[in-house]
Amino acid sequence: MFTMQLPWWEFILRAGVVYLVLLAMVRLTGKRTVGQFTPFDLVVVMLLSEAVSGSINGQDNSLPGGMIAAATLLALDVGIAVASSRSRKFDAMVQGCPVLIARDGRIYQDVLKRERVPESDLHKALRAADCEIEDLRMAILESDGNISIIKQPAAS
Repeated sequence: MFTMQLPWWEFILRAGVVYLVLLAMVRLTGKRTVGQFTPFDLVVVMLLSEAVSGSINGQDNSLPGGMIAAATLLALDVGIAVASSRSRKFDAMVQGCPVLIARDGRIYQDVLKRERVPESDLHKALRAADCEIEDLRMAILESDGNISIIKQPAAS
């Protein structure tokens, strides 16, 4: 239980590589994957976790090995958060930027398709904001996957 089969530094290296590769893969899959999990997305995340566990621990089931890998993942997460808070470019690279998906009642179908957002999600956000499409000033896909709705100013 306490005897590691691999050197301590290999856990750090393995956890670091897996973390960075998964971060890049999740980032490339788009905003909606991160922001709002469907049951399918949850299953994918659970399977990803299982798929990479052997890559992180090198099939070492020792307690110290698991703790080293966990500490490495947490340290990388804190490091990414600190770097994101200090650099706009880094934050945009890691988190992404908001995207305009509709304006003045016109839905940008090409943008929805590129961002892999179903139009039904936009309509759901419109209903939640109690906004008809003709009253829409802007709809923005936020970097966390949520859709922000801004209504036209009320006519006086």
